[in-house]
Amino acid sequence: MGRAFEFRKARKFKRWDKMSKAFTKIGREIAIAVRLGGPDPEGNSRLRVAIANAKGVNMPKDRVESAIKRASSKDQEAFQEVVYEGYGPSGVPIVVECATDNPTRTVANVRSAFTRAGGTLATSGSLDFMFERKGVFKFPKEGLDIDELELELIDFGAEELEVEGDEVTLYTSFADFAPMAKALEERKINVTSAEIQRIPTTFKELSEEAEEPVLELIDKLEEDDDVQAVYHNLK
Repeated sequence: MGRAFEFRKARKFKRWDKMSKAFTKIGREIAIAVRLGGPDPEGNSRLRVAIANAKGVNMPKDRVESAIKRASSKDQEAFQEVVYEGYGPSGVPIVVECATDNPTRTVANVRSAFTRAGGTLATSGSLDFMFERKGVFKFPKEGLDIDELELELIDFGAEELEVEGDEVTLYTSFADFAPMAKALEERKINVTSAEIQRIPTTFKELSEEAEEPVLELIDKLEEDDDVQAVYHNLK
């Protein structure tokens, strides 16, 4: 069938794989949100955020409802959040956020990935000073007066608004994440992504050759279903 067909097929499989991983991640976010705050989105702000994220990656409504139902079941394995920190090749600091029903399995996988790459796990909390936790919201620019919106949202903790193309990215402090989520919801703004991210306070620049094994380690970590997010300060 030719090279063009093979290329299209490979690209389609890659897109499906990425979508599947996104759905797995959102499903675990929903499970943790339900365990902590119950299955009713009206009274559970974290679950509302998870549902908004599900819409942002086009997760079907029936899959979202199924994830909530499973999380409400007494037979559902309880997922817990765990964070691992370490240094990759060239001493690049890396923070790995996980949601797992088996921490023993997860830490073994994470440790193995670091070790095989020539890196090492670090003590919990030892990299905190290198990253700042921020609330990061993304939504479409269409129909919004950005200057007016920014003034409105300052009272709810807006620190910075960035506009790139048709998308707006809004940053808040970690403490202001929940109030900002509520403020955007009340204004009926179609949030496509709402996350707590770890933003590096400084960046490390490497040569292309030295950078490659670091990126390979990051890719390896992100392939693990237990891993929700990987942060680093590679420039």
